[in-house]
Amino acid sequence: MRRPKSREPSVQSKQVEAASDGEGRGDTEMMQQETAPVPALSKKTKQPKECFLIKPKETSEDATKTRKRRKKKITDVLAKSEPKPGTPEDLQKLMKDYFSSNRSVIELEELNLPDSCFLKANDLTHSLSSYLKEICPKWVKLRKNHSEKKSVLMLIICGSAVRALELIRSMTAFRGDSKVMKLFAKHIKVQEQVKLLEKRVVHLGVGTPGRIKELIKQGGLNLNPLKFLVFDWNWRDQKLRRMMDIPEIRKEVFELLEMGVFSLCKSESLKLGLF
Repeated sequence: MRRPKSREPSVQSKQVEAASDGEGRGDTEMMQQETAPVPALSKKTKQPKECFLIKPKETSEDATKTRKRRKKKITDVLAKSEPKPGTPEDLQKLMKDYFSSNRSVIELEELNLPDSCFLKANDLTHSLSSYLKEICPKWVKLRKNHSEKKSVLMLIICGSAVRALELIRSMTAFRGDSKVMKLFAKHIKVQEQVKLLEKRVVHLGVGTPGRIKELIKQGGLNLNPLKFLVFDWNWRDQKLRRMMDIPEIRKEVFELLEMGVFSLCKSESLKLGLF
């Protein structure tokens, strides 16, 4: 018996199938290409970046350290420096520096005070009483002969009311029976001080330059009988500042000096002391 011949696909049908298979695979490959995620660049393929030299920012911690160092440095300089007593040259220099901005050369020369108007300065070995006894050995006689009201024989100028009270307490051995008046603004009105100066004889005044200047303006204090003007020059406060290191106090001191002190010094009726 003859076996039936198996039907083999014709060449044409094979070509059609191949074509259809090719088109299907092509469509599938295109869909995969469209939907497949784009792979991230690997570390090896990172593009090079430009380099710039940037100054590192100062952190708050660094700033704090810097501030602390600067503050400590200033304090160390003031604390470790040996205290030097004030001299008449120090006062003359401060006066020139203060008035140089609004005075001519000739006017500055007129501000120079004669050496004879300066008393011996404190060499830092004296208490206030011992210093006053040294510069004014005839105080008792002067005190007894003084009878003018609205005036004092001696003015002691300091930087604050608290310091004025300390000075009054420390000069007990010198003042004796002298009448002392507090010349500062704390708890005391100008009008009250003017009335007190009009009523009684005062030998010693201790206070701040601002209040003394105001009393002179209001006619409550006359400087003509004044014989001694002493600056609390060498004392330092908690911040290690002297009286003349504080701009406000220094300004008031020089304004006070212009209110008749310069002329009295040049006439040699008034002596200046640096305690």
